[in-house]
Amino acid sequence: MVTGRTTDVRGPRARALAVLAPLGAALAAGAAVAYVGAVDPNEPGHYPTCPFLMLTGLYCPGCGGLRAVHALAHGDLVTALGLNLLVVAMVPVLALLWGRWALRSWRGVPLKGISIRPSYVWAFLALMIVFWIVRNVAFGEFLAP
Repeated sequence: MVTGRTTDVRGPRARALAVLAPLGAALAAGAAVAYVGAVDPNEPGHYPTCPFLMLTGLYCPGCGGLRAVHALAHGDLVTALGLNLLVVAMVPVLALLWGRWALRSWRGVPLKGISIRPSYVWAFLALMIVFWIVRNVAFGEFLAP
């Protein structure tokens, strides 16, 4: 019976090597989060100011993102949500995409590009633009960092 799945005939060593890229990405992301958790973005002088905010006085979709990651690194979800809702919402999405990548690598399923439906990418871009606009208007002040 054919199920449409690719059967992986590689040995354990080849499987372990296949997951090095996802593990390396997780290690790099973990190191970045640890750094932001250790070096407080609320203290002036550690990180550059957002160029869009500096030039326009308006918040970009990423404004408050470093402070949100810092709050998440310290287990403060409520503060993180108040700083940048979009960054916090993307954490489980990125974890899911990373898990999918790691699992596909372990199983030996070839990755064909990003393997995310274009409609999802366009929907995310639309959501990001709406978030960007709403956090800069009077009724959306609750989204401002």
